[in-house]
Amino acid sequence: MIPLIAMETSHHTLASNDQQLKKIIRQIGVKVTDQRMAILQEILSGSDHVTAQEVYENVKHKAPDIGFATVYRFLRTLTDHKILSEVRIQGLPARYEWANKNHHDHITCTSCGRISEFENEQIEILQTEIAASLGYQLTNHILELYGVCSDCQKKSGQLPSPHRIIS
Repeated sequence: MIPLIAMETSHHTLASNDQQLKKIIRQIGVKVTDQRMAILQEILSGSDHVTAQEVYENVKHKAPDIGFATVYRFLRTLTDHKILSEVRIQGLPARYEWANKNHHDHITCTSCGRISEFENEQIEILQTEIAASLGYQLTNHILELYGVCSDCQKKSGQLPSPHRIIS
C-alpha cells in the first residue's frame, strides 16, 4: 500500500492579529481598508478552499457595504502576490487557500464536494520521472483526484472500492 499523509482541512489554526494582517496588506502595495481586513480575517478564520462567493457572503455581514467585485479583486491580488493559492477543480469555481503550505495534492468528493489534502513522496518522484522520460524538466504540477468520500459512501450504502495499485 502507498503511504499517504492525509490532511483533512476544515479550519485554519493559524492565529493572527490585526497588525500581522495590516503588514500583509501593506507588503502587497495596497491600502489597508476595513474591507480588506475583513476579507483576510475571514480567510484566516474560515474553511480552507473557499470560493470568492463564500468569502463575500461571510464578509458582507461584517462589512455590509462590500461588493463581490471588491472581494474577488482582493483575492486575485493576494493570489498574484502568492499569499493565496488558487485551486481549480474540474471546472468548478476557483477556490483559495493559504499559499505558505507545503506542496500537496487534492482529492475531491464528487458527491458532497469535500476536499481532502494529501502528500505522497512516491507520487512526486513518479511525476518527475515521467516528465524526464518524456524529455521535460518538471517545473510545476497540479494533481486532481476525484471520488466519493467514506461519509457519502455510508449515506448511500455504497461499499468502498478495493484499493488497486497500477504498476
